[in-house]
Order: sequence, then structure tokens, then C-alpha cells
Amino acid sequence: MDNENNKSNHEKLDQNQSQQSNNSHSDDFLEQKKSDSENLISENPANEILEQSAEEAPKEILPVTEKKKKNPYKIAFFSLGGIILLGGASYLGYQYYKNHQVEPIVENVCLDTDTKIYDAYKDAVVMVKHKYAFFAKIKGKEVQLNIPEASEETLFGTAFFIDKKGNMISNSHVLQPWNSPENIDKINTDAANIRRKIASILTTDTSEDGYETFIASNWGNASSEYNEEGGYHDGDNEEEEGGEEFINSNEAVVDTTATSDDIAASIPQKNYVSEDEIEVYMKTVDISVALHNSAEEWLPCTIEKISEDSTVDLGVLQLATKETPNTVVNIINLDNAVTDDQTLKPGEKAVMIGYPLGEDLAQTISGIKVQLYNGQISKESDGTKIQYSVTSTNGASGSPVFNNCGQLIAVNFSGLEKVQGYNFGIIAKKIYSVYPVIAGEVKPSTE
Repeated sequence: MDNENNKSNHEKLDQNQSQQSNNSHSDDFLEQKKSDSENLISENPANEILEQSAEEAPKEILPVTEKKKKNPYKIAFFSLGGIILLGGASYLGYQYYKNHQVEPIVENVCLDTDTKIYDAYKDAVVMVKHKYAFFAKIKGKEVQLNIPEASEETLFGTAFFIDKKGNMISNSHVLQPWNSPENIDKINTDAANIRRKIASILTTDTSEDGYETFIASNWGNASSEYNEEGGYHDGDNEEEEGGEEFINSNEAVVDTTATSDDIAASIPQKNYVSEDEIEVYMKTVDISVALHNSAEEWLPCTIEKISEDSTVDLGVLQLATKETPNTVVNIINLDNAVTDDQTLKPGEKAVMIGYPLGEDLAQTISGIKVQLYNGQISKESDGTKIQYSVTSTNGASGSPVFNNCGQLIAVNFSGLEKVQGYNFGIIAKKIYSVYPVIAGEVKPSTE
């Protein structure tokens, strides 16, 4: 029994010693581990520590990623909404483009409504703004006159493109208003009076560069009436009583110390420019056109041709660029015009596209807009002009007039001011009397 107890005690003692030994080894291992870790941290640079942190980071945000994956319906909902919005915008844009797109005209196709005619040719019809004034050429020097009788004037009209080289047809009285039958006599009379007045004040000692200023400054002393000596200088008699006060820096100073007997001799004698050396006329200052739907963008032009026949109120205007804008899809093709005016019968439709009253009617908050007016042919052609009942007024001169199929039949040029609805146009075939010079084309005789 005692031997068994002793044996048991010895076994327990051995176990305790073994545990202590194991604990001692474990402590040594932990200390060694701690020491190795400290050495590892001290030996690793900062970037290696950051790399370890970066490697551990995904483990921390993993729950967030898993959460997003649990909500796929949100992504699908917003994606579907974006597709619907994009599709709707594309559809509306296409419909707007389709409704506002000008289609090229198919040859020999009848445009059987006013709306189709308007849509086809609205961009080809432009508003003309013509500024003109009196000029004087004195001894070969040209100056614009800035006097009450010769203030600058502005006229509005209409023109239309007939090719891709920027050529347009309008009325000659729009391009040269001073030569129109109703104006020419008055203009010539005014020019003659202005010429005489200039001759009554302009002295030969005035420099060429000072002509414009001298004439404007001394215009109050000018006269167009003959005096008893047969000249225009009715200030000559006033000179004997003290002299006419011209504003001229070149004028000599009167010798006030001279005796009374020599007063007349001391007054400087003015020599005037001869009327034969003066020419007065009207001339274009600026001429330009504005396109339909433009925001008052005026395109400069040149006058290329005026009809030599006073009964044919037509002329050719051309853009300075010599290129028709790309926005003009359809020019008004003369090859499709009605050249047999005897086929135009009273009662048939007449459609005019133009700019009556110029800017007053054309200007809108969204730009310049051309207008359409319709009526019917009221009188047969006389070989040069045709009459129709289309409402019109100043500014519509030069507008194209079409039949019911959209073929050009005339160019509007006049009306009765006292009675609306009676207007006249130059028949389309007369355009060839002015256009071949510009187009370089040989057209058959229209006589």
C-alpha cells in the first residue's frame, strides 16, 4: 500500500516537473516569438507595413461589397430609367428634325399646297437692305455729301437665289432706286440743284481732302439761283460790303491797316470751282441680304447686272462670297420656271413669298421670318408683265411668284398704293435678259 502511494506521488511529481518544463519551453518560445516580431517590425520599412495594411483592407470592406451585391435592383432601375430618357430625347429630336427638315425638290413634282411651296423655297428668299446716298465728284475726287438735301437713305426689298454661286434675282428699282421711273426725274432735279449750290461756295483754294467738311460747314451760304451777273455766287455783292464769311482755314487775312480807297482791293477775291468740274449722282453705300431664320446677320453683296430695258424691272445681285449658303437646300430653278406666259390664265393660283414692309414685318423675337401671300392671276400677260390679286406692299419688290405647283411664273415689282390686291410681276422668261451675263449660259431667245 505504502509502495503504491509512493509510486503515485512520484508520478504526480514527475507530471508537475514535466508541466513546468513545458511551461518553461512555452515561455521561451513566446519570448523568442515576441523578439522575432519586434525584430521583424524594426527591420521592415514603412512601405512594407503599408502594403500589409493594404492587403488586410479588403477583408474589412468585404461586408460593404457584399451589401451592394445584395441590391442589384437599384442598378437595373436607374439603368432602365436612363435608357428610357435617352430614347425619349432621341425620338423627340428625330421628330423635330423630320418636321423641320427641308427636302430637296424632285424634278417635275407638283407642290400642290401653299405649305409645300413655302417649305421648299422659304430659305431661298432673302431680304435686301440697300443704303444709298448722293455723292459728288469734284475735279476727279469723289466724296459722299453730308447735307440736308442729300441724307443717306435705306430701302428694303426681296431677292431669291437662282444658283449655287450666290446669284440672286431682284428688281432693278431695288438695286438702283434712283433710276426707277417714279424717282428719276426728281433725283436728276435734286442732283442739278446740289451741283449748282456746291459751285456757289466751293473755292479753288480748298484742298481735296477738305471738300466734304467745307461743303457741310458752308452749306447755309449755298445758292442754286443765278445772280444778275449770270453766276451762282449771290454772295459776291455782299463781299463789297464786308465780304462773305466762309469757314476756310486757308482764307487770307484782310489787311485792316489799308486806307479806305484800298479796302476793295484788300479784300481777297475768291475763285470758285467751275460747275463743269462738279458731278453729282446717287450711289450705293452698302447693300446686303438677310436669310430666313437669321438673327439679323447681313451678308454683303455686289450689284452685278441691271436690265438695259426700262420696262423689264430686273437685276442680278450676288453675295460677296460668290457661294450660296448651305442652308439653302432648294434654289429657285429657272429650268423649272414657266417660260410660256400665254399658258398663265386668269383664275389660276398665284403664291408669293417675300418681305413686305421689310424689317417691320419680318423681325420677330426668334429672328427674321419670310412671309407667304396668295391670290390668283387676274389678267393675261402682255408679254412683259402679268397682274395678280396678291396682297403686297413696299419691301415685297423682287419676290418670286409661283403657280399652284411651285413653278416660278413672275417676279413681283409693283402695285397700286391706293388699292391693295392689285400687283404686277415681270414674267419669268424675262429673267434671261439679265441672268446669262452672270451665269455664262446661252439661253434661247425669249422674243
